[in-house]
Amino acid sequence: MLSGKTVVIGVCGGIAAYKVVDVVSRLKKLRAQVHIIMTQNAKEFVTPLTFQSISHNLVVTNMFEEPKSFDIKHISLAEKADLVMVAPATANVIGKVANGIADDMLTTTIMATKAPVLFVPAMNTGMYENPLLQENINKLKRLGYLFMEPDEGKMACGTTGKGRLPEPEKIVNHVEQLFNSKKDMEGIRVLITAGPTREAIDPVRYISNHSSGKMGYAVAEAAAARGAKVLLVSGPVQLPVPSGVERVNVTSAEDMYQAVMNAYAEMDVFVMVAAVADYRCENAALHKIKKSGEKLILELVKNPDIAYELGKVKGHRILVGFSAETQELLTHATEKLNKKNLDFIVANDVTLEGAGFGADTNIVKIINSDGDIKEYPLMKKNEVAEEILNEVMKVREKNKMY
Repeated sequence: MLSGKTVVIGVCGGIAAYKVVDVVSRLKKLRAQVHIIMTQNAKEFVTPLTFQSISHNLVVTNMFEEPKSFDIKHISLAEKADLVMVAPATANVIGKVANGIADDMLTTTIMATKAPVLFVPAMNTGMYENPLLQENINKLKRLGYLFMEPDEGKMACGTTGKGRLPEPEKIVNHVEQLFNSKKDMEGIRVLITAGPTREAIDPVRYISNHSSGKMGYAVAEAAAARGAKVLLVSGPVQLPVPSGVERVNVTSAEDMYQAVMNAYAEMDVFVMVAAVADYRCENAALHKIKKSGEKLILELVKNPDIAYELGKVKGHRILVGFSAETQELLTHATEKLNKKNLDFIVANDVTLEGAGFGADTNIVKIINSDGDIKEYPLMKKNEVAEEILNEVMKVREKNKMY
C-alpha cells in the first residue's frame, strides 16, 4: 500500500499517455494521493477531465490559469510530492530539464521539488537512441534523477524497437519498490567493478570474455537506491549508467586496477563483480597482425589480481568477491575467499541455465569467511544484488562498523 504517499505525475504529449490513466487508477487503489500535471501537447491525446475523474483531484495544465485556491501550484505540488513521475517522458521535456529550462507547469514543478523525480521515457526508437537524448539522460542520471527503461516492441508509428512505455502494472510495481526500498546504506562509500576487460592483441583484436556487466550494474543500482555513494568502475559494456552512480570507464585489466587503486582509500565497501582477464599479451602488436602460417603463438603474462591486491590493504573495509565457475564450484570459490582475504564470496556455476553470462537471472551461493554457505534459487539479478547488499550490512553489523 502507498497510503499517505503523494505522487505527482507529469503527463507529456505522446500516444502512450492513454496508458497513464491506468497507472493513476492503480496508484489510487494502493491509496496514494495522485496529482496530475499535463503539458499542452498531452491534452491532444487524453482530456484533463479523464485524469480528474480517476485521480479525484483538479488537473493542472496552465501556469497562468486562475487558481482554484490560494497557493502557487508548481510550488504547492513540488512541496506535497513524495515522488514526481514523468510518464510518458518525451525527448522534449527530458531535454528541457537536462538544460535547466523551466517554461511550463511541469518543468517548473520538477525544478522546484526536492522529492525524487522518475522519468519513464516513451518515444520512437530513433528518437530514443539519438545520442543527444542519451547524453541528456546520462546527465540527469549523474545528477540523481531516476529513469525507468522503456520496453521493446512495436510502436504506434509502425516501427519496432526500444521506446514503448512499460505496461501500467510494471510502472506501479517500480513506484512501490522506490517507496519501499531501504535507505540503510546512506553515508557508505561503495566501489564496484563490472563487466569484462579487453586485452589488446593488436589494434583491431583483443582477448576478452562473455561478461555483460548486468550483475555488477544491478549491485550498483541497488546500492545507490539504498543511499550509498557508488563508484562503478566498468569495463566496456552496452548498459546505461544507473541513477545516482558515478561511472569510470576502463578497457584493460591494468586500467581497471589503476582506477580501483586510485580510489580505494576513500571507500568503505568493495564489490568485485568484474570478469577481469587473468592474462594479457606480453607485447601487443603496434599494427594489425597479418595472416601467415598455420599457427599464431601469443605470449601471455599475468594481469594484476585486483581483489587480491585490495585484500592486502583493505583494513577494516568490507571486500566481496565473485567466482564464476564451470566445475568444483565450492572448492574453487573457497580457495579464492581465503587467498584474497574476502569477507564473503558470491559463487555461481555459469553452466546452469539462467546463471550464465548475459542472462537477467542468476543462481548463486554466498560463502562467508566462517565457511557458512547460503544457497539461493534462480533469482533476477536485481534480487541477487539486494541479497549481496544485505550480507554486506550483516558484516558491518557483526564488525560494529557504524
